[in-house]
Amino acid sequence: MELINGNNEIIKDFFQSIERMLDGISRLAKENRPHLNGERFLSNTEVAKLLKVSIRTLQDWRDNGIIPYIQIKGKIIYRQSDIDRLLQSYYTEERQE
Repeated sequence: MELINGNNEIIKDFFQSIERMLDGISRLAKENRPHLNGERFLSNTEVAKLLKVSIRTLQDWRDNGIIPYIQIKGKIIYRQSDIDRLLQSYYTEERQE
């Protein structure tokens, strides 16, 4: 009869699997926020990172009416659906020459 303890390879593999699953769950929990009526809201930083622009560029776009936003006191947030719609409106098909 084999003694199973913490040094057994099967046990080590099992605990490594559990650690990987927990890391994945933690990452998902950080990245996903609860939706409000099916809508996801993004911060200034998240939108800047998503669009690969600076915070200052976002401010210019807000000032010029290019990008829709919500401002509550000093906090600015964006609806995910508005960002998706904005990207879709600027989409250009590949040109055939």
